[in-house]
Amino acid sequence: MRCTSFYGRLLIVAALMSVTTTSVSAKWNDHWNSFWHKVGVGYERNNAWPDPFNEMDAMAVITPFEAMKQNGWILHNTIGPHQFRDGDGALKTSGQETVAWIARQAPASRRQVYIVRAATPEETEARVASVREILSQFQGAGPLPTVAVTDRVPPTASGAWATKVNRAWLEELAPPKLPSSSAAGTSAVTQQ
Repeated sequence: MRCTSFYGRLLIVAALMSVTTTSVSAKWNDHWNSFWHKVGVGYERNNAWPDPFNEMDAMAVITPFEAMKQNGWILHNTIGPHQFRDGDGALKTSGQETVAWIARQAPASRRQVYIVRAATPEETEARVASVREILSQFQGAGPLPTVAVTDRVPPTASGAWATKVNRAWLEELAPPKLPSSSAAGTSAVTQQ
């Protein structure tokens, strides 16, 4: 009897060991398969380099320039306070020409007019109405440009200052002069 009980116990221990070993080996297989999967992914990633990262690098380079272009167009399409008459908000000739250029010649994706906010809400509304009135005269292909109010004043200079700078540059410009000899070494200007 004792022998049977010993063999019975041995059989129970063997059964328990096989169950434990099976669960351990299943976990071990999972880890082993996961390891080789990661090795395969790393191998493929290394062989594909740098292609997966080129697009991210290109976007990192392009994004600041796109922001600069957008800000440049906003400043270019801004109608400043000097292009409106004081008091009633009517557009001066330079403002009308700027609005006409935006409506007719600016790229379709950049046709938006920005108006600098006036000191009072009433004058701001008068400026917006004046620009919309001018825009209504331009019936071209596609929708009319949109109008937005901004607080950013574009950097400008007076015409008198620009004329003064241009004239000073012209006065300092050296007079044109022909060279004294040609590339062949002969006299460039014939003496008569």
